[in-house]
Amino acid sequence: MARRQAGSTRRVGEGGSFPFAGGASHSKSRSSPLLSICLVLLGACLLIWYAYSGPGIFKSVKEASKVSAGDYSCTSQVQRAVSLLKKAYGDGMRKVLHVGPETCSVVSTLLKEDDTEAWGVEPYDIEDADSHCKSLVSKGLVRVADIKFPLPYRAKSFSLVIVSDALDYLSPKYLNKTLPELARVASDGVVLFAGLPGQQKAKVAELSKFGRPAKMRSASWWNRFFVQTSLEENEGPSKKFEQAVSKGSYKPACQVFHLKPLH
Repeated sequence: MARRQAGSTRRVGEGGSFPFAGGASHSKSRSSPLLSICLVLLGACLLIWYAYSGPGIFKSVKEASKVSAGDYSCTSQVQRAVSLLKKAYGDGMRKVLHVGPETCSVVSTLLKEDDTEAWGVEPYDIEDADSHCKSLVSKGLVRVADIKFPLPYRAKSFSLVIVSDALDYLSPKYLNKTLPELARVASDGVVLFAGLPGQQKAKVAELSKFGRPAKMRSASWWNRFFVQTSLEENEGPSKKFEQAVSKGSYKPACQVFHLKPLH
């Protein structure tokens, strides 16, 4: 049917009865598919934009794709889990030390909480840090220190110590000293956010800042390490944290371990 209709149109135009009919129809036949293609592309672009910026399931898919692609940060997980940590530790959140890359962002988040004092230790260079982070450093709330060596704090200086991303870059040789040192300066406990096996960051960025790629260790590896270094699970806060997670929408994208302080 389509072929016959197109043919009859050309003959009418050639016969002279309607001198512009053939050209108009031909132009329409060319413009209609082009218009349809443009509309489809526009719709696809709008759908993609909504999927990656809008709420709901699409946003969840976006977050999942980030984790699977390796664009993750346990430090960002800490910021999302602050309210849950408060439920788990209560008064233990009154004086918090965060240790790890991008600690300025965590300290800023914690300082917004009522009745919470916060300090941070940045294990790596912060020359490229923004003015707000440098302000925290100048005030003494954040310091740059190599965590392979003893921290410049007395025992039990903080109620809670939270560490994220930093220990994934340490070999067992330094972990044997660093993790007990973190437990030494805590009075209520240590919360460790560690990467999940299978997660990887951009290698170039890792090597330029951290000197080595992150080592993602399994939960069983960490548990064996805790036993070897005489660190015990902080069962009470651990159970409260798990209960808070189960009741909320937050699903940790990193491993979270709750450890007792060293006495």
